[in-house]
Amino acid sequence: MSAQTPSSGPLVGGPHDPEHDPTASYALEPEYVAALTDRLVATSGSVEVRSPLNGQPLAHIPQSSEADIDEAFRRARAAQAAWSRTSIDTRAAALLRLHDLVLDRQSEIIDLICLESGKARKHAFDEPLHIALTARYYGRTAHQHLDSKRVRGVFPALTRVEVNRIAKGVVGIISPWNYPFTMALCDGLPALLAGNAVVAKPDAQTMLSALYAAQLLEDAGFPRDLWQVVSGPGPEVGPALVARADYICFTGSTATGRTVAQGCAERLIGCSLELGGKNPLLVLRDADLEKAAEGAVRAAFSNAGQLCVSMERMFVADQVYDRFMERFVARTQAMTLGATLDWGNDMGSLISQAQLDTVVAHVDDAVAQGARVLTGGRARPDLGPFFYEPTILEGVTPSMTCFGKETFGPVIAAYRFSDEADAIARANDGEYGLNASIYSQDGPRARAMARLISCGTVNINEAFAATFASLEAPMGGMRQSGVGRRQGSEGVLRFTETQSVATQRATRLAPSLGMSDATYAKVMTANLRLLKKLGRA
Repeated sequence: MSAQTPSSGPLVGGPHDPEHDPTASYALEPEYVAALTDRLVATSGSVEVRSPLNGQPLAHIPQSSEADIDEAFRRARAAQAAWSRTSIDTRAAALLRLHDLVLDRQSEIIDLICLESGKARKHAFDEPLHIALTARYYGRTAHQHLDSKRVRGVFPALTRVEVNRIAKGVVGIISPWNYPFTMALCDGLPALLAGNAVVAKPDAQTMLSALYAAQLLEDAGFPRDLWQVVSGPGPEVGPALVARADYICFTGSTATGRTVAQGCAERLIGCSLELGGKNPLLVLRDADLEKAAEGAVRAAFSNAGQLCVSMERMFVADQVYDRFMERFVARTQAMTLGATLDWGNDMGSLISQAQLDTVVAHVDDAVAQGARVLTGGRARPDLGPFFYEPTILEGVTPSMTCFGKETFGPVIAAYRFSDEADAIARANDGEYGLNASIYSQDGPRARAMARLISCGTVNINEAFAATFASLEAPMGGMRQSGVGRRQGSEGVLRFTETQSVATQRATRLAPSLGMSDATYAKVMTANLRLLKKLGRA
């Protein structure tokens, strides 16, 4: 990193050592924290953050006042004015440098993610992986998305029309705690590529991962003021961003997303929202059961179920239900849980007491009303303050809270089905439509079924990674799961205004040379009929 940031890594005693004592008390070097928090535009006291791994203090995060937020936007607008005049090649080259930096420094990134979020190391690795993929994709395809394009004019050869992509200005990004590094960056990278600046408000629990991401941008060659970071309570700082930004990206709950959308509508600015989900997984009668069971474990329990696209409902064909469930339960029971920074754990901690309380309440309510726990169903304070076992439920009914409400934890409910049309209808039940998964060895049939499922992404023979890691494929939700798309062309074009420029040659689009309006109308009508005969659009 830059000279301001210690290069030895975040932990007291130096960089992460995979052989360190897993019972050690994790702590951060004060100088390391100070270098990161120096990037914040914040002068209003500080708030203590504790690690979910052990509940111990991790850092004190300075807080942003209203004046700080004004200053962040002032800096961002000044930087954006210059940045928007740089070439697309200059911006793309910075993204490709970022790609290399993220891969080079992934161990340090992963340490920070684990310390702040409590997730297993293998799930933390997904974050630098996704950012490297995102940076490379947009770095390589920048001209494809952003170059001015010629389109047909009203008269061939006489009307030249170009469509330009103009940066919106300053983009506000409100990112969540569950993927603190990738969600801090993945929306902002195409925003920068399009010529915008960013003011980012990461979640209070995971500020350090987001601040490290901001430092990496500077190290890759982006101007420092182009990416501003502010902090503070979401209900206060979020509206302040909505009131000042030219576009908003929000990832979080559907309830908060509605509030963000209302604020954007009031100002007539655009927004993209990735919101909640109650995602379905379908195991068809011809599925490879070993592959399906392995995928279901990742689908339900990656990052302790704290993933917008993870599965909380599983529909299994009667013909294979018992055999599949035997495999799925066995794989779930074999998972290793742990509060360490080491590789080897299959699942880490929930993020907070509030998240643990939600999981406990959902499972206890289901059990009290007659649901059966096939495995799991217990908090594990012996492992860490917010651990909960990966849990499989049967017999969940509509009266139970977890039937339709998002749990956002390591809990999945299994249901039988005998008719595939019924399974599709049940998968579409409820208000959400973010992600779905289908396991079948009949690809054409599974793809046909996918078109009938009201979700923004559908993975076949995979949990969620196939769509999430395919950067050319847009990703987002239908119905109450969101508005807009990240990734692909849509993921960068949302940060631009479309400008059409037409140059008319030789003749004007109005009566000329003494022609009457009636004659002009006849001439234009004849021309339109001729153009149709010639096959012109």
